[in-house]
Amino acid sequence: MSELTISERIKLEFERLTQKNQEYIGYPLTKNFDYQILAPFLNLQINNVGDPFTPSSLGIDTKNIEKEVIGFFSQLLNAPQKDVWGYVTNGGSEGNLYGLYLAREAFPTGMVYYSESTHYSVKKNLHLLNMQNIVIRAQENGEMDYHDLENSITSRRHQPAIFFLNIGSTMKEAIDNLANVKKIIIKLALKNYYIHCDAALLGLIAPFHNPKPLFDFKEGIDSISISGHKFIGSPIPCGIVLCKNAHKDRVGSTISYVDTKDTTITGSRNGLTPLVLWYALKNLGIRGLKNNVIKCIELAKYTEERLNELGVNAWRNNNAITVVFDKPSIELCKKFQLATEESISHIICMPGVEKTQIDLFVDAYNIEIRQKNEQSLLMPEINEEILWPEYF
Repeated sequence: MSELTISERIKLEFERLTQKNQEYIGYPLTKNFDYQILAPFLNLQINNVGDPFTPSSLGIDTKNIEKEVIGFFSQLLNAPQKDVWGYVTNGGSEGNLYGLYLAREAFPTGMVYYSESTHYSVKKNLHLLNMQNIVIRAQENGEMDYHDLENSITSRRHQPAIFFLNIGSTMKEAIDNLANVKKIIIKLALKNYYIHCDAALLGLIAPFHNPKPLFDFKEGIDSISISGHKFIGSPIPCGIVLCKNAHKDRVGSTISYVDTKDTTITGSRNGLTPLVLWYALKNLGIRGLKNNVIKCIELAKYTEERLNELGVNAWRNNNAITVVFDKPSIELCKKFQLATEESISHIICMPGVEKTQIDLFVDAYNIEIRQKNEQSLLMPEINEEILWPEYF
């Protein structure tokens, strides 16, 4: 067989990825987006080097667009633009790294407290930053155990406390309660502390919940990370990070080579993703985002009900679009690209996931359950006396 041409190889890869994009229902990635209008930008060099709010001698950037994106998120999260700064990142993990970096610079001897339900990348970020940390137990629903948090801090009140809170945990979409954390801060009379929120998925969903969870700058947080490729949708992983200006000013430096200030992690940054986020947000607006949230919650309710009808233990947190259930076979997990952890799996009802996909999965799971039940009925009864003779 002759070697494939470049065009043949590209065609095969496109067909494979198209199929895989249609099948997944287990990860928080939006399916229904169209950025064809931005295709011409793929033939241009675009580099948003350094601080988006500071011009550079390298003018091939989309910083003007990036500032509008940051402005949108600032308003959504009740952040006065004169007091809060941010930039477009490569994704939620970079945003979390940045928030922890700022926390370390504010409190070099601080102790980071995060729950066992936290995203796997955070442990890596803490290792990179060489920060002291303690893992807090999680409740059954994935939310932080506040009694364990208080007990862990009590014996370390001499150290600044750095709170890493989940606004939508990885497997169960649990929200750590900021009000409960603030009660602990007041009860223990903590003076030096920093609050970072990982709102990778729910940053664009929770603001439309009723009741709305409290996790924005009006509530006293110091920084927040949100993914762009998740609920908005993007062909390239991306996100935003926002923080109080006072924290950002500790890490900034002027770079003469590009005649700008660099306050970011990577320096040279993707200039295409701000365009992607800007275009999506302009088209969706607040109304479009809210409608997507309502549709996703309705689909999650439908999914939960359908699985429960099969006798599957399926549940979700309040207003969640993530449905948690007993892990099916490896074959089903692979086919529908389900995220799993120990004995559970989940479906995340993102924009672009349709009822037909849910029905397809539920029907396949139903067949699997029936087959297991039939096999158990066909199993012969075991004579324990034969297996365990008296002399044993």
